[in-house]
Amino acid sequence: MTRQRTQALRRVERFSRLMDSAIRIPGTRFSVGLDGLLGLVPVVGDMTGLLLSGYILVEAQRAGASRRARAHIVKNILLDAVVGSVPFLGDAFDFVYKANLRNARILREELGDPPGREAAAETDH
Repeated sequence: MTRQRTQALRRVERFSRLMDSAIRIPGTRFSVGLDGLLGLVPVVGDMTGLLLSGYILVEAQRAGASRRARAHIVKNILLDAVVGSVPFLGDAFDFVYKANLRNARILREELGDPPGREAAAETDH
């Protein structure tokens, strides 16, 4: 993997953890991130989460990810946004689905990251 791709993957992994699993809920194995917290704010929070999640797509494009990988990333972003916008159900979905961590994994697999890093990069999903 080139240095540029490695750096892009690191940025995406840091971003996805911030968005999906930055805060561990004490006494549980669950964690939440900025996306789940933003989703609690009707409409504006969901739209903000959607726009922020697009960052992974931008990095995937820059890193040369295939059209298929980018389409899978878009599917995850849209699913998170559409289901996440449903009152109450969407809030629970945001805390469980963790689309950004899924998208980081897609990009890692696409770029051919060495085996073993995925365990270090993902805490939950």
